[in-house]
Amino acid sequence: MKEKSSAQARKIEELEARLASAFAKAEKAKADIDAIVAVYLADAEAVQAQAREAAETAQTRAHWVVELAKCQSRRETLEEIHARGFDLTEEILKAKELEADVGALAFDDDDESKSRSESGEEPDGEETAPGDNQET
Repeated sequence: MKEKSSAQARKIEELEARLASAFAKAEKAKADIDAIVAVYLADAEAVQAQAREAAETAQTRAHWVVELAKCQSRRETLEEIHARGFDLTEEILKAKELEADVGALAFDDDDESKSRSESGEEPDGEETAPGDNQET
């Protein structure tokens, strides 16, 4: 009877030890998972912040692209009037300066557009000068 009782006590101790070991492994796994979740949450927040920033940048850029189109249209109108014999050289030069400034804002991260606006080249590859006739 004592032997049976002693054997059962050893078996209980062995099971308790295995249970404690399994519990420790489970706690470690939970800690690892919590750490991974924290990293993913931080990454998700960073991606959301980047998406918001990209949307704001796109909205700002769209605004300046619209303003650039307005400036180009105004300059083209002035050049058409100039081609009909009115002296609008000064106004055309001012319009081109404004267009270049707005173009720089519209394409501040686009080196190709910067070099185009600095060289006086239109997006379609044509070059313009203050007295050029731009009628179509």
